[in-house]
Amino acid sequence: MPPPSLFTRISGFRNVAETLAFAAAGGLTFGLMGMPAGYLSGSILVVAIAALAGRPMWIPPRTVQVLQVLIGISLGAVVTPETLRGIATYPLSIVVLIAASIAISVAGTAYLRVVHGWDTVTAYLAAVPGGLSQVMAMAIDLKADVRAVAIVQTIRIVIIAVGFPALLAGLGLVGHTERRLGGSFDPSQLGELAILVAASTVMAIVAYRVRFPGGLLFGSMLTSAALHGSGLLHVELPWWVVLLVMIGFGAVGGSRFANTPVRMLLHYVGAAFGSFAVAILMTVLFAGALVQFVTLPLADVMIAYAPGAVDAMLLLALALNLDPVYVGAHHLTRIFFVLLTMPWVVRRHVRAAIKPDAAARDSAKPPPPQTPFQD
Repeated sequence: MPPPSLFTRISGFRNVAETLAFAAAGGLTFGLMGMPAGYLSGSILVVAIAALAGRPMWIPPRTVQVLQVLIGISLGAVVTPETLRGIATYPLSIVVLIAASIAISVAGTAYLRVVHGWDTVTAYLAAVPGGLSQVMAMAIDLKADVRAVAIVQTIRIVIIAVGFPALLAGLGLVGHTERRLGGSFDPSQLGELAILVAASTVMAIVAYRVRFPGGLLFGSMLTSAALHGSGLLHVELPWWVVLLVMIGFGAVGGSRFANTPVRMLLHYVGAAFGSFAVAILMTVLFAGALVQFVTLPLADVMIAYAPGAVDAMLLLALALNLDPVYVGAHHLTRIFFVLLTMPWVVRRHVRAAIKPDAAARDSAKPPPPQTPFQD
């Protein structure tokens, strides 16, 4: 494959620069206004609008990977021995999370089938909470409606990332201002910071190479959490690095709408908002039931149970001053649960759909000719 031409490279750089400019405008506006998680949600919203308006919004895959590693380092840096001791409260919460994930998938599939007339496989892939890359791969493999699945899943992710912070703030569950992001830059801590970044990056690459779900993010997060939770390190990424990561990752989320015609989006927007409402209803019901039995902040449970992209949900946990260990453990569990069950559920529905078609074809065939030896 020939290397990209100079014109192609310049065009790519220009598209990335424009994307980051829109992201910075939206993120800084929302953030400085004191909107909850404003640097992330503002960036997503403005870049998404620009993409739908026809602007070439794009972030290179390598940049996305770097952002995921930095997100993990930032999340792990807020872990303390106290947060690690809170793991004892997780088992019941994780059991309820699995039940909530099943309810979201079943209710969302039923809604899309009954209200919008979708086939079972497409409806299930659009409703399943999480694992977007795996969902899209299965949609292509099984010849489901890929556009429908992509749009419904993406709109749900964006709505949660943009709307959840405002909802939680409106309910008084989180503050209306951004938490302090990162630490101050201290040149005397450069050696400690280098150790943190190097160790977290190495483990992120290892986790990615062994195909651990969300390997870059979880590998760096778990390493950073272990170093900080054990008290070996105390340094954090500078605040301006964390701010840039939030704005940059917001650009990634908003750029998902690139090359999506508005007419196509409007065609699926009813299904997207309807399935989102069903998913949030299930989330609220199960989260509300859990906090009746376990002493946990409702905001932590809502973000941990929210059927959004794991990286965006963990960034919300960081921005809203929630427990990143609790939120991360639940989203990791949900990813594993979806990855283990989704192929079985989808192929079961495919086999069930094939049997009636085969029976109909067989019934349409003329009966075989009788021979003298047949009764």
